[in-house]
Amino acid sequence: MFRTIAYALIVYQVVILLYFLLLNSGYTFITLFAFRFIRRSADAAPDLEGLQRALALSNLRPISIIIPAYNEEVNIASTVLAATKIEYPEFEIIVVNDGSTDGTLEALKKCFELQEIRRPAGIHIKSEPVRAVFVSGNHPNVWVLDKYNGGKADALNAGLSYSRFPLFCTIDADSILETDALLRMGQQFLLNRELIAAGGAVRVLNGCEVRDSSVVKIKAPRSVLVNIQIAEYLRAFMAGRVAFGEIDSLLIISGAFGIFRKDLVLAIGGFRMTVGEDMDLILRLHRHCVDNGIRYKVYYIPEPVCWTLVPGDLLSLLRQRNRWQRGLFDSLWHNRVMLFNKKYGKAGMVGMPYFLIAELLGPVVEFVGYFGFVLFLVFHMVNPVFATLFFTFSILWGMWLNASAVLLDNFVIHRYEKLTDSYKIALLGSLEYLGYRQLVAVERLIATFQIWRSHWGNMNRKPIQGSESGSD
Repeated sequence: MFRTIAYALIVYQVVILLYFLLLNSGYTFITLFAFRFIRRSADAAPDLEGLQRALALSNLRPISIIIPAYNEEVNIASTVLAATKIEYPEFEIIVVNDGSTDGTLEALKKCFELQEIRRPAGIHIKSEPVRAVFVSGNHPNVWVLDKYNGGKADALNAGLSYSRFPLFCTIDADSILETDALLRMGQQFLLNRELIAAGGAVRVLNGCEVRDSSVVKIKAPRSVLVNIQIAEYLRAFMAGRVAFGEIDSLLIISGAFGIFRKDLVLAIGGFRMTVGEDMDLILRLHRHCVDNGIRYKVYYIPEPVCWTLVPGDLLSLLRQRNRWQRGLFDSLWHNRVMLFNKKYGKAGMVGMPYFLIAELLGPVVEFVGYFGFVLFLVFHMVNPVFATLFFTFSILWGMWLNASAVLLDNFVIHRYEKLTDSYKIALLGSLEYLGYRQLVAVERLIATFQIWRSHWGNMNRKPIQGSESGSD
C-alpha cells in the first residue's frame, strides 16, 4: 500500500515537472523564433510613405469595418471617429447596436447626425431582427444598425448581412485603429490571393494619451495589473501568433482586430453563437478549406496595430478570462474532428494539441501542481529542497519569458517612446508569476466546469478620450 503511494507520488512529481519543462521550453523556442521573424519582417515592412505610393498603383479590395456594440455609450463615438480617419481607398463602417440598454444609440445619433433610411440587407445570415438602419449625415460611409440583443456573434452576422464589400474587418467598440492599419493588411490580401484571414497586433491602450480619437503618445500605465496584461499581450501577439502563423497552424485571430474574406465566411454560415466566436471562426475556416480542397493561408501581421482597452480592475479581468476559457473549450469541442488529424495538416497536428494541452488543460495542471506541492510539503511527502528549487526555477523562467517579450518589442518595433516605459512593463509584467497567474489559473479552472454558461460577463468601461485612458 505504502509502496504504491510512494510510486504514485514519484510519478506525480515527474509528470508535473515534465509538463512545466515542456511548456516553458516551448514558450522559449516560440520567443526566439518570433524574434528572428519579426526582425526580418520589420526590416522589410514598407513605411507609410511607401504604402501611400503603392495605393496609386494598386487595386486594393474595399473593406467593410464591422463594430459590434453593446452598452458602449462611453467609447463608441471615439472608436467610430477613429475608424473614419483610416487611410484606405474605399471602406464602409457598420456599427451594430446590439440592443444596448444605455445611451449607445443616442451617442451615435449625436456625434454622427444619424438619419433613418430604408436599406434592405444584401444577404441574409441568421440573426436577431434589425429594428432600424441609419446613415450618418456628416460621414456618409458610416452606417448604424439598431437590432434586438443577440450577443456579439449575432451582431457580427447582422453586420455581415448589410455589408457590401468582399473583405470585412472586425474591431471592438473600445478600440482605436491606427490610420495605416488597413493599408498594411489590405496590401497583404492584394499580394497573396490565398490569404483568407489575417490578424494584426492588438496593443493595450490603457495609459496612452488619446486626443481627437487618435493615440498621440504611447506610455506605460501606472497600474501593476494593466502592466502585467501588456506583457501578456506582447507575449501572445509578438511571439505566439507569429510562430503559429509561420508554421500554418494559427487557430485564432482576435475579435478586436482581424480581416476576413467574406465569401468564405458566408460559406460556413457566418459566426457561430458562442462566447469564443473569434477562435471558432478560424477553426471552421480551416476545416472548410481543407474539406473542399481550397488552397489558403491564415496570417498574423505584426505591423498593423489596433489599440484596445483591457480590464483595469480584478473583477472585470477574471470575468474576461472566465469567458475566454469557456470559449476555448467550446471552440475546441465543436471542431474536435481536427485534433491529431493529419488531414488538417499542422493546424490539426500542432495547433489543436497545443491549445488543448497548454491552454485548455494548463489551468488544471497548474492548480494540481501548486496544490499538490503545498499539500505534500505540509505532510512531509516531498523533498522541500526539490520543491523550492523547482518553484524558484519555474517562476524565474516565467519572468524571463515575459521580460523577453517586452524587450523584443522594444528593440525591434520601438513602440514605447521612453526606454524607461519598456523597462517598467518588463519589470512589472514579470510579477505575473507571483500571485496573478495563480489567481487567473483558479478562475480558468472554475470556468472549465462552467462551459454550459453563455453569459458574456459585464466589464467596467472607462473612457478612451483623455490624457491617460484607464490608467488608474
